[in-house]
Amino acid sequence: MTSHSAPADASASPALPELTIRRATADDIPEIVGMLADDPLGAQRETPGDLTPYRTAFARLDGDPHQHLVVAVQQGRTVGTLHLTVIPGLSRRGAARALIEAVRIHADARGTGLGTRLIEWAIAESRRQDCVLVQLTSDATRVDAHRFYERLGFEASHLGFKMAL
Repeated sequence: MTSHSAPADASASPALPELTIRRATADDIPEIVGMLADDPLGAQRETPGDLTPYRTAFARLDGDPHQHLVVAVQQGRTVGTLHLTVIPGLSRRGAARALIEAVRIHADARGTGLGTRLIEWAIAESRRQDCVLVQLTSDATRVDAHRFYERLGFEASHLGFKMAL
């Protein structure tokens, strides 16, 4: 994945600084983990004080061509992150699908359109990767996030199940 700027948003104010969405590096781990931990759910499951497990996970992700962990940078500052996974499959005539996870915007940058721009990047990258659909999951308690995804064209189409191991 090459570093590039997100496409201009026609509805965005011309005063918005340029946004660059690029592949995350190991140096981005503290900022990413900080954003993951900066909400009630993340605060229960993330440990920003101990980055060891995140560095191990990052090495696994970085070596897998189907994993696209990105950061959004504005004026030299990391303001968002997103994890896109391309999943090869047999169903749908051997089609690939994309899974969006861990979408986070820095607390002081929320409500500025950055989340929309990150999701638009993920959809465009999914198309570039020849995926036939893009899907995401969102915790049942994140009602505002559900409205956000629906505004972007996502439909609540499946019931999900998880099992902690």
